[in-house]
Amino acid sequence: MKDDKGNTVSLLRLRIHDWLLGYLAGFENGRNVLHFADEYRRDPNRPTFSLITHPEFARSEKTMAEPWARNQILHPTLSNLLPEGDLRKLIAQRLKVHVDDEFRLLAYLGKDLPGALIVEPADPADIPPGRLNRLGYARAKWFDMSERANQYSLAGVQMKFSMDEEKDGRFNTYGGDELGGWIVKTPSVKHRNVPLNEFTAMSLAALSGIDVPEFKLIQVSKLKNLPRTSLPEEKLAFAIRRFDRSGNERIHMEDFAQVLVKYPHEKYDSANYEQIGRIVYEYSGDGLADAQQFARRLLVNILLANGDAHLKNWSMYYPDQFTPRLSPAYDIVTTKVYFEDEQRFALNLGKTKNWYSVGMANFKYWAEKSGIPWRTIKPHLDDTIEKARELWPNALADLPMDPVQQAGLKAHWARLQSEFRIQTAHKTGGHS
Repeated sequence: MKDDKGNTVSLLRLRIHDWLLGYLAGFENGRNVLHFADEYRRDPNRPTFSLITHPEFARSEKTMAEPWARNQILHPTLSNLLPEGDLRKLIAQRLKVHVDDEFRLLAYLGKDLPGALIVEPADPADIPPGRLNRLGYARAKWFDMSERANQYSLAGVQMKFSMDEEKDGRFNTYGGDELGGWIVKTPSVKHRNVPLNEFTAMSLAALSGIDVPEFKLIQVSKLKNLPRTSLPEEKLAFAIRRFDRSGNERIHMEDFAQVLVKYPHEKYDSANYEQIGRIVYEYSGDGLADAQQFARRLLVNILLANGDAHLKNWSMYYPDQFTPRLSPAYDIVTTKVYFEDEQRFALNLGKTKNWYSVGMANFKYWAEKSGIPWRTIKPHLDDTIEKARELWPNALADLPMDPVQQAGLKAHWARLQSEFRIQTAHKTGGHS
């Protein structure tokens, strides 16, 4: 271990489902090291922290045998728990720390992170001497993060908040040990009517057989205790129920950037859908059903012109604390209406990223490379497109997507390959 003589270190305790996962040491020089607790590491019945630590995953024992050490930023499994973009800047400004000081950001947000992980400052006096000895010559000190009210902990770029619905229908942010049961996304300052867009896209996805959580539109005026930030003159926000919460119970989850050990900035260009499909099929507790659902979502993202289905917008979760399953769908948005020249989905699918060249042959290639029998996938794709053609045109007219965006989505349908093209009825509509 590196000689840290004369260096001070702050300690965070990591827990998952009442198990001590380990300690994260943050050194004064910016280095951080995660040490797994021996009792967690050695017990094959431990709750799953990440698929790469699952007993059935290749080299999982070796993965946990050595400390996870990084300089400045955290290991990807932890780094991906933190928000990106404007939300990160907002939190960093509040804490008066640099936006890349991930150790302090994690400490501040640790009570309501995505999934079941809980992170909190650890008093060196409460840590067994044997564990402290692993810090080398560094001197452990108490790390004070006492200001915890109204944390905004959700990973992602958009302004979104962990909130709970009150009896009067209003939504409130909480701090401390309170768990938010909903993710609430406020209107975007960059793009028009994003909540209406997402509500419409998620509604159409559900009609075509996609597993989605409960979601709804709510009045911005009903949101309490939001941070001071500018919002556009739009009246509605988008709310979706958290599948990683069930009352006061935490359900662990991780996105595929964590599964594949990639940093957030690698979410578009470091993997493809074949890799995700292979992992889902091989490691899910119901690999075939989840692979079939994954294939449906791939097609729906193409049909809905969603170019943002990157690694962080696919997740595994662990409803029984141990067994991985493909999580319900989230963050399905028709992105093309905001980027006129957009023609590509986020990752490669069957050697292409282009919406307007992809066909069943690309999906067959995807299935074969993922190790999934094509005969088990094709009927689900057929059913998905059949439902979309039958239900979407009339449903779209009655959904709240902006009429100009509706027209953009219909134009997208007309440009798809014949296998996936959707004919639109003459009925027009939409309201804002």
